[in-house]
Amino acid sequence: MPTADQLTDRVSAFLRWLGVPGMVLLAALLCDLVIIAGAGFDAVGPRLRDLGMVPGILLMSACAVWARKQPVTAAFAGAGVLLFTSALLRFGRVPAYSTVLDELSFAETVAGVELVIFVVRAARPGVAFAATSSLVVSCVLSIATRGNMDPVSATVSGRSPFFGLGLLIAAVLFGLGARRPAQRKRKTRFAEVVSGQWPLVGGLSLLMFFDLAAAFESGPRVGPTLLCSFVAVVLAVVAIRKPVPAAWALAGVMLVSVVVTRLVLRGHASYVLAGGTPIAQVGAGAAMTVLLIRYVGNARAVPAIAALSAVVAAGAVVNTLPSGPTFDLDDLQPHVLSAVLLLGISVATGLFLRSRDSERKQVVQSAVTDAQTSERMALARELHDVVAHHVTGIVVQAQAAKMVAGKNPQVALDALDRIETAGTEALTAMRRLVRSMRGDHPAGTTEFSEQATMDLAADLHKMVDAANHGVYTKIQLNLPEDLPQEVARSALRLVQESLTNIGKHAAGASVAWVSVREEQGELHIRVSDNGRGQSQRTAPVSSGYGLVGMRERVALLHGRLSAGPSPEGGWLVEAWLPLAGAE
Repeated sequence: MPTADQLTDRVSAFLRWLGVPGMVLLAALLCDLVIIAGAGFDAVGPRLRDLGMVPGILLMSACAVWARKQPVTAAFAGAGVLLFTSALLRFGRVPAYSTVLDELSFAETVAGVELVIFVVRAARPGVAFAATSSLVVSCVLSIATRGNMDPVSATVSGRSPFFGLGLLIAAVLFGLGARRPAQRKRKTRFAEVVSGQWPLVGGLSLLMFFDLAAAFESGPRVGPTLLCSFVAVVLAVVAIRKPVPAAWALAGVMLVSVVVTRLVLRGHASYVLAGGTPIAQVGAGAAMTVLLIRYVGNARAVPAIAALSAVVAAGAVVNTLPSGPTFDLDDLQPHVLSAVLLLGISVATGLFLRSRDSERKQVVQSAVTDAQTSERMALARELHDVVAHHVTGIVVQAQAAKMVAGKNPQVALDALDRIETAGTEALTAMRRLVRSMRGDHPAGTTEFSEQATMDLAADLHKMVDAANHGVYTKIQLNLPEDLPQEVARSALRLVQESLTNIGKHAAGASVAWVSVREEQGELHIRVSDNGRGQSQRTAPVSSGYGLVGMRERVALLHGRLSAGPSPEGGWLVEAWLPLAGAE
């Protein structure tokens, strides 16, 4: 039985795999299932007949997920699925409910849009045009088949032409904008914000679909309110960067929605509201409350939460209670109880997440400190090796000078010069490394560094030939003759850690490159691979804290370190270590 942490990791990995397109599709699918299940068990028509739409919806959703790997094949398969399931619905007399497009469900519409995006992004222009055309034709024929009309009427009547053309243009433009090569693709700021909030994106998308389902019967007059709901959802998603300004902006948008709904939709009860406020806006307000409690101090969070609560209360008063002599405050009781319950849940969730963040911060800080300490103690062990190397040479030369001093004083003087030079080098190396030893800390090093010699080139070739990291590696060396031992040991450690990270985290990497050379008084170390780059590279810091130790080592030697996605693709680690260290 998997533990709770394992289940959480699996769910998180699944949500990351879905991404924004997958979460929106999942939200549309859940909305469809709720609506169809309600229709299948109501008293209108034969029971369970409405459930006949479910297989087609699931197949179209599967095609949209399949399109990530095989966009062209999935697009043609989606067109075929749409036609086949429409024919079955027609012959089985299964009623099809309408959403954005007539006779098509939310999931089918979203799946079709995503198929167009994926095929335009990945396929050649001619193939993309053919696949997109097949989807458009199948959509028109499906609307005609399900609505029992001819294709011409399906093309020019209803809301399908207007909304369908808009969705098609938006999907094609989005796909064209994403056609850049993957190695040159850089995430926009909005994409970076959204990338870590899959549950929030999915939940708010689901609420937005429910709003859409409730709004279509009211016609174009509901457009301004839906626009306010969409803006509210976007604000809740991007609020993680600046929660307080986003919360006040959300309060303003919700206030505008209250006024617009009162003026435009007064007397039209077909647009179902939750307590006088669209359910998507209620969800956005709850999510904003969680963010405020989690990331902002109480002094700044409380006024913003109070403003959001006041707007929701205004919506309940303005849009749910009748005006005139029939006004009764007792009618507000259900709305007050629901609002207080939702507010309490949001605040409790925010407090829980704040507590989790605090614990996680302490754990991370402790792990970083341990990594730094481990690296410093590894340097201390290397200090022993370096000083022992120099001192051994001093002792040997002193013994030789003592033996020949009586016979040849000049040889003894030369030996004393060499002893002085070796002693100076030992003191320099010791001064540069001893900065790390400040206090009693547990030692930490690696098996390979324990077996390292004084020859950096030999050690690097031995490391690459061992291939413990599991990736074929090419190496280029151009080392100075008088390379300081503390720099050589640090270079060996940096290359070792970089190759270890490649073996653990470089998904799809088949080759790695190592370059160590002297450049303008510095030792330039460059390690890169041809893996899939940034999306795969959060683990080294979060799991083994290897980069933390690398930065600590480079900083102690007054060097520079950079690690990140390479412009050519994959991951790149570069370090510059001064060959003449500061005293």
